[in-house]
Amino acid sequence: MTTLLRQVKIADPNSPFNGQIKDILIDGQTIKTISDKYNGKADEIIDQKELIVSPGFVDNFVHFCDPGMEHRETLSSGAAAAQEGGFTTVFVVPNTKPIIDTKSQVTYILQNSQNLPIHILPLGAISKKIEGKDLAEMIDMKSNGAVAFSDGLYPVQSTLLFLKALQYVKAFDGVAIQMPIDKSLGSLGLMNEGILSTKLGLPGIPAIAEELIIARDIELLRYTKSKLHITGISTEKGLKLISAAKKEGLHISCSVTPYHLFFNEEDLHNYDTLLKVFPPLRTKKDQIALLKGIEEGIIDCISSHHIPQDWDGKTIEFENAKAGIASIETSFASVYHLLPQLTDSQLAALFSTNARTIFALEQATIKDGSIAELTLYTRSQKTCLSNKYSKSKSTNNPFLDKNLQGKIIGTIAKGKTYLNA
Repeated sequence: MTTLLRQVKIADPNSPFNGQIKDILIDGQTIKTISDKYNGKADEIIDQKELIVSPGFVDNFVHFCDPGMEHRETLSSGAAAAQEGGFTTVFVVPNTKPIIDTKSQVTYILQNSQNLPIHILPLGAISKKIEGKDLAEMIDMKSNGAVAFSDGLYPVQSTLLFLKALQYVKAFDGVAIQMPIDKSLGSLGLMNEGILSTKLGLPGIPAIAEELIIARDIELLRYTKSKLHITGISTEKGLKLISAAKKEGLHISCSVTPYHLFFNEEDLHNYDTLLKVFPPLRTKKDQIALLKGIEEGIIDCISSHHIPQDWDGKTIEFENAKAGIASIETSFASVYHLLPQLTDSQLAALFSTNARTIFALEQATIKDGSIAELTLYTRSQKTCLSNKYSKSKSTNNPFLDKNLQGKIIGTIAKGKTYLNA
C-alpha cells in the first residue's frame, strides 16, 4: 500500500526538509521518497490545501480506564479519540483495576492494543498497588515494555520512596513521572486557594502544595542525578523552579495540560464541574506564566491529562464531582487557538519530538527511509467537536462545541492512513 502526500509543508525540526513544501511517498510503514514533485503512481493520494505534516504526536499522560473501568473508556475508544486528536503514541497511566504494577499488566496493555490505530505504551507504577509504600518491580515492567514510571493520579508522597524510585530507574536510564501535588496540604481542597475560593465557599488547594513537591523532587533529582518529568504544572513559581533546575543542567523536563493554558480559576465562578481538575486551575497570573513558558521553550511538552468520567461523575454538586477532563481530541486545537504565533517547528517539538527525546522513543524524523508515523494538520481550518461526533466514551470535555482555530486532518501510523471526518 503506497500513499502520496501531495505538496505538504514539513514541520520537523530534525528533518533536512523542515519548513519545505514537498511530495512524500509512503510505502507501507516507511517513507520511501521525498521530492519536489512525484510523478509516479500511488494507491492513495492526499492532496489538500495548506496541509502540514509533523512527526506523530505523543501524549505522555492519559487515562484509558482499561482494565476495570471500561464504562468510562476502553483501549479501543481511547485510541480512536487519540487518533482524532492527532496522536500516534500515548502513555497510559497505571491507575487501572488491577493496577499496572506487574509485567503481566504491562503485557495486557501491549497485547490488547496491537491492532488499534495508535501505539499505546503503559506507564508502570512506581509503588506496589500505588499505595506509596514499597517499590513495584520496575525492571520487570521495563523489560516487558513499560515506557516510564509513575504512580499517575496519586503522586508519590514519601520522600524516601521517591528517592529510591529515582535511584532505581537510573539503573536502566529510565524516567520517573510525577504529578506535583502535596496531598497533605490539599487533600480536602476543591479549587485553587485564594480570594475566589473564599467567595465561592469552596476549600482551596494552595499553590505551595505544588511548589513544595517540585522543590523536593528537584533536590532528590540533584542527589540521584537521575531523570524526572513533572507533568501538569500549574503555577508560575513551579515553572520557575523547573527552569532554574534546567539551567543547572539537571535531567528534568515538564509538560502542561491544554486546560491549564486555556482556563483559570475565574472560570469556576458558576461552579462548572467540567472544570474541576487536579492540579486545580490557578490564577490568571499563573495562566499567563504558563503561556509564556510555552513560547520561551521552558515547557517541553503538551500532555492532555485525558481523564474520562461518566455522566454521573460530573452532573452533581461541585464538591462531589469527580476531577478530570476528557481532552485528548481537542488538545492540539485548544493550544493552537491560544498560541497561533507558534511556528510549525515549535508545535512539532511540543507535541512530538521533545517527548520522543525525553522518553527515548524512535524519532519518526521526516526523511527518506524513516518510519512513517505522521500527524497531518492545518492552521487555516477550525475544530468544533460535538458530543455526537466525539470518539471518547465520556463527554466531560469543556471544549465541546467551541470553535477552535486549527484542525487535525488525520494520522499515518502502523502502515495505515486514518483521515478524520
